[in-house]
Amino acid sequence: METENFITIRQFCSHYNIDLTFIHTLNDYGLIEITTVEEIPYIQKECIKDIEKMIRLHYDLEINMEGIDAISYLLQRVNSMQAELNMLKNRLSLYENE
Repeated sequence: METENFITIRQFCSHYNIDLTFIHTLNDYGLIEITTVEEIPYIQKECIKDIEKMIRLHYDLEINMEGIDAISYLLQRVNSMQAELNMLKNRLSLYENE
């Protein structure tokens, strides 16, 4: 498996100056996915933006993991509803233009 789209957890935690257990706890809550290649744990580079948000929520705002889990779920729901709203607006505009 190629690891060009991944970053090691150790490298990520070192860069952001956070504890390794924080990343493992996010994985335990199902908020991120850890991929292990040759016994080295990695996270996907495309998830970094979301993990940065969770770092700020936890370390800056002192929100616990249960709170981060709830916030993450609600943000996903809002994004899903926004996508559905956009789709419905596009469908409605088709009928309005006729």
